[in-house]
Order: sequence, then structure tokens, then C-alpha cells
Amino acid sequence: MSGVPARGVFIAGAGTEIGKTYVTAALTRRLRREGRRVLALKPLASGVPPLSDPDFAVSDTALLLEAQGLAVTEAAVEACSPWRFAAPLAPDLAAAKEGRAVALSELIAWCEARLANARPEDLVLIEGVGGLMSPVTPEATGLDWLKALSLPTLLVSGSYLGAISHALTAVETLRYHRVPLLGIAVSESADAPVPVGTVAAAVARHSGAPTACLGRDEDCPEALISMIGTA
Repeated sequence: MSGVPARGVFIAGAGTEIGKTYVTAALTRRLRREGRRVLALKPLASGVPPLSDPDFAVSDTALLLEAQGLAVTEAAVEACSPWRFAAPLAPDLAAAKEGRAVALSELIAWCEARLANARPEDLVLIEGVGGLMSPVTPEATGLDWLKALSLPTLLVSGSYLGAISHALTAVETLRYHRVPLLGIAVSESADAPVPVGTVAAAVARHSGAPTACLGRDEDCPEALISMIGTA
């Protein structure tokens, strides 16, 4: 190791089930095509079936491994998502159903170790879980996790009805807590009432932050690559 730390970006959500993994995977594929080294991680994951279950192939962890060109093996899954829970709940509740617990200190230490052990030329993408304020332990939220890592953040929003308010609330929360915001990625939601570009334009206008939109089955836009380039 050269002693030069790898660059890291935290992928946070304005809510849950809004496309964080979709955006992270699209970003990973695009950067890899351009010759960049990317390590995409989702340390906490809920609603994950066992590796032996065919449905694991569409889990967030499997999608991130596929985007990195990695086979879905036990070792690869553990290296991407060491805390996996079956129930589709906030991690603290999902862990409790299995008689387990997540310690914020262990989660932070794991992320810091992955950043420290990555190559200097690597870009490490750490995808959060749920929304920005979703609980990750009985005492801590995703915001606590993010602040402890001191990483610049890419905020992901959906385009569903109400997404503009949710995105702007998350932006104000990040700014209040002085978290560096690289920009906002608006991911197209199924059955959204207006085009994703309309939502992205409104979010950009009211937030003043760099904003890009990503439609379903579309390639990662250059605007999103540009945000990450400032990390």
C-alpha cells in the first residue's frame, strides 16, 4: 500500500426502495467501462434471501456484484454485504427478528477498513440502507453512519409523487449537518405521474445542487459521472 487512501463516496437515499442500488450499479458499470477501478459495497442489507435461494440473484448485493463483474460466491457476498437480514425491515428490526444486533462502531470500522485497504486508484462506493434517517441500530440512523465516515455524499431520490419534497428535505438535513453533497441522482420510479426529467428539474431548481436523472434501462448519464469526479 502507498499510504494514499482510496477515494470514497456514500450513496444515501431520500427514502427507501427508490433506486439507490440501481444508481450505484449503473454508476459502477459506466465507470468500469471508462477504465476506472470501482469497489461497490452495501454493508447493510435487509430483505435478503439465502444465497441458495434463486431470488438472491435479484438482491441488491447480487446486482452490485454483477456490476463489478464479480461472480456471486459466498466470499464475494460476504465482502460486499457482511450484515444481511431476511426480513424487509429497517436493519435494527430485521436483526432483532434473528436475535442479532448491529453495532454502529463495528459498521464504521468495517467501512474504514475497506477504504484503507483499497488501492489508491480505487473509487469506493458505499451504499446506505433505506432513507437518510432510517435506523441502522437501535440508537443510530443512517445519518449517524454517514457523518462518522466523513465521506462526500451522492443523494438518490425517486420520481414518485412526493419525491421532490422528500429529496429537498434530505438535502436540507445534509446541509444542516454539514455533510458534503456531491449532487442528487433522481431515479425513475415505476408509474410516476410525470417524467423523471421534470422531477429532476424541480429538485435542481429548489436545491441549487447538481442534479442528474436516470431513467429505467438507461445508461448512467455524464452529469452523474461529473458529480463523482469531484469526490
